[in-house]
Order: sequence, then C-alpha cells, then structure tokens
Amino acid sequence: MTKQNDKTSDKAQEPTVEPEECTVEETTEAEAPESNEPVLTELEKAQAEAAEMKTRYLRSVADMENYRKRIAREKQDIIRNAAASVVESLLPVLDNMKLGLQAAENHPEAKDVTFGFKMVDDQLKKSLSEQGLEELIPDGESFDPNFHECVAHQPSDEVKEDHIIQTVRAGYRLNDRLIRAANVIVSSGPETKEN
Repeated sequence: MTKQNDKTSDKAQEPTVEPEECTVEETTEAEAPESNEPVLTELEKAQAEAAEMKTRYLRSVADMENYRKRIAREKQDIIRNAAASVVESLLPVLDNMKLGLQAAENHPEAKDVTFGFKMVDDQLKKSLSEQGLEELIPDGESFDPNFHECVAHQPSDEVKEDHIIQTVRAGYRLNDRLIRAANVIVSSGPETKEN
C-alpha cells in the first residue's frame, strides 16, 4: 500500500498543465507577427527616406559640379572678351606700324630707324601672340567668306579661280574667335578674251 500511496503522492506532486495557459501562449505567438509588421513598415519607410536623401545628395553634388564648371567657363569668356577689346584697339597700331615700315624701306637713309621700329613691331606682335592673337595672311589659300572679305576680283594665270591673290589688310583671330576678317583680292581665273 505504501507503493500505491507513493504513486498517488507522486501524481499529486507533478504539475498539471491547464488548457487555458496553452491558449494564452498561442495567442501571444499569434500576436507577435502582427507587432512586427509596424516595425517592418517603419524600416521600409526609413530605407525609402535614406534612398531619397542619397538621390538628393547625388543631385546636389552634380549640380554643384556643373555650377563650378559653368562659372569657370564664364570667367574664361569674360577674360577673353576683355582681352579682345584691348587687342581690337591695338589693331590699327599694328596696321600703321606695318605701313610705316613699308614706307621706310623705300628710304635707305632711315635704315637704322627702320631697324628699331621693326624690333618694336616684332615685340608687340610676340606679346599679342602670347595672349592668343593670330595674324591671318591667307595669300594663295581658297577664299572663305567666314574669314576673308573680298575687296576686288582680278584675273590671274598663276592663281586658281576663287583663291586669294593678295592680302590687302591682315585679318586677326583671338583664341579661335575672329576679330577682323582679312581684306583680300580674289582670283577670277585665267584672263579670257571676253574680259
């Protein structure tokens, strides 16, 4: 009987699981995914906001780079335009210097003075060429109305038709921008009996 009593006492000591406790645990497990949904949506919102901020940042960096390049270009244009006005004001000086030197070559007694003015002319041309000035003397080249201004047509047996026989006044280009077109005499081809 003691053995039987021991068995019944062991049963009395074993904890019994009530069905209500199991249902409580099940409901908490069932509620857990529902409580994770707001966390996931907040995470997705944060990721979307981070992606939008990254896009804004990249656009801002690109805009700033474009702005920097545009300002540098505008600065170069301003410098070139300022140099162009100074160079344009010096073109008559170059023309007169050239005419003076041509006239002085006819007077051998002024040889020393001519030599001095030739040095000044060369120095002025060198200084202006360092600033980007290029003299256009297109003798023998094909006539291009973008760079040349025709002042006369002459028949010529040596020069092809629509090619330049002689430059009357030099043209100038500053940093690939035409400042003054060259005044030229253009060939009308070989002389014919009709002419």
